[in-house]
Amino acid sequence: MAIERTLSIIKPDAVARNVIGQIYQRFEDAGLSIVCAQMLHLNYQQAEAFFQKHKEKPYYFDLLEYMTSGPVMVQVLEGESAISANRSLMGASDVRRATVGTIRKDFAESRRENAIYGSYSAEEAKAEILFFFQPQQMCPRTR
Repeated sequence: MAIERTLSIIKPDAVARNVIGQIYQRFEDAGLSIVCAQMLHLNYQQAEAFFQKHKEKPYYFDLLEYMTSGPVMVQVLEGESAISANRSLMGASDVRRATVGTIRKDFAESRRENAIYGSYSAEEAKAEILFFFQPQQMCPRTR
């Protein structure tokens, strides 16, 4: 197994409900380190550019509306197999199918307002991280 980095976004519904700390605790309990983070309110153009891969999906415009509805917390997670570890912590996109104890099962409001986003692959993670952060912003753990 390898040390990886992945992008994670705590979505507007979870930020509004003030559960950022509880979600961060889950990352850390799973052995993931937060090496870069920022809170921001995506504008429509940023959301459009970031979610371009979903442009042909029927939910695309609804996704853009939702992701621009309030602040998000964007972070880079680092750790052993960080991508799959984060995907496992998140749970299924559809909260009805999410396993008990996952972030989505515990914090999602609905399939649309499902609390969190995470990169699907190493290639996607690399591009998504660069969308929000410059390499010099990373603070890998030295102790």
